[in-house]
Amino acid sequence: MMQNLTLNKRFRILDEIIAQKSVSYLSLNPRKNFATSFVEIGYLLTEMNVDSKIIKSLADAVEPIVHAQLSNFPDNIYWDFDFMVHNMLNQALIAKEGAFDFLNTFTDKVVSLMNLFGIKTQIHFRYIHDFMYGFEWAKWVKKDPYARFHTEPFGIIFLDYILSRGQEMIQLINLNDTKYYQLTDSAYRNPFSFSREPECECRLLSYMAEEELIPVPAWDWNACPMWNKPFQQIRQELSVQLDIPKQSISVG
Repeated sequence: MMQNLTLNKRFRILDEIIAQKSVSYLSLNPRKNFATSFVEIGYLLTEMNVDSKIIKSLADAVEPIVHAQLSNFPDNIYWDFDFMVHNMLNQALIAKEGAFDFLNTFTDKVVSLMNLFGIKTQIHFRYIHDFMYGFEWAKWVKKDPYARFHTEPFGIIFLDYILSRGQEMIQLINLNDTKYYQLTDSAYRNPFSFSREPECECRLLSYMAEEELIPVPAWDWNACPMWNKPFQQIRQELSVQLDIPKQSISVG
């Protein structure tokens, strides 16, 4: 009992870190408003037959990710971590004796990814939604499904791809590429033709969640990720259907 209380305290710290920043902490789950607290996630973990040292290491691994998300994506709207945490645990257990090394590696890569794509670099995305809810993963798998469909949405192979892709984008931005051009200081990068202002982002993604069109339902502990739908095209078509305005482009 005392051990469980200690572990749950570690997850409560994560909730306190988020609460101090007054973020929206919304869930994309159509059946609830707010994302699952880390205390609740901690309870789910402690009810499993898993070595408490791994659960402690998992909480330690998640903390830098939370800090990185708060720092690099302060305007992020949806904060579902359920599936990522469960997926981290599953991958750590598969690694067996290498579980702790896996968690350290995973954290380093996800933190690097957030540092690379957020508001502190030229890439300057406003949200981490496309990563957390699997849109980028689904697009990647669809390009070579036979080789990639077994790769987890938060698998190391995919994380390495995203990090490499981010470096390529930085190089193109420095060249003021026609697709990855330089932005004004106040602009967010938006690869879509439609607006991703918060109201527009909420309207589109919440509709897609209702219609079960989110590649990775990150609010679901036991989510079944799907890649075999044209999610990019679906988003574009729904933006028209939902009368979402076109984005205004601000270049440097």
